[in-house]
Amino acid sequence: MKYAKWISVLMILLVPVIAVAQLQDSDRIAAQVPFKFMVANAVVPAGECSIQRVDPAGSVLVITNHNARTNLFATASQGMSKKAAASYAMVFHRYGDRYFLEALKLEGSRTVYTLNESKLEKELRAQNTPVTEEILLATK
Repeated sequence: MKYAKWISVLMILLVPVIAVAQLQDSDRIAAQVPFKFMVANAVVPAGECSIQRVDPAGSVLVITNHNARTNLFATASQGMSKKAAASYAMVFHRYGDRYFLEALKLEGSRTVYTLNESKLEKELRAQNTPVTEEILLATK
């Protein structure tokens, strides 16, 4: 029984390490975000944020703010734009003073990662709150 406890502890510690080992630096983008924003019903503080794919399909992303020690997973869907993006970019929807991460664009690629809408954003959209689109340039 005591070995089962140790195996459980080791698995809990090793699974994130194995997942991180599979990520490639080429799949990571970063940006200095000057405002807090929401992703998947969670708030990400302002600061240096990086985003990486967790799976090869790109349906799960990890969003990290190292200074605030925030890590969260979000689901995304891949789509194609009409033309390749000119730069790496994070696209936000802005409702008043609230920001929601909506999509990621990759330089030289037509692929766009669209994040799922949070409950709060759905409510704001249902109330016909005016929305603007904010684009932040990111680096690889």
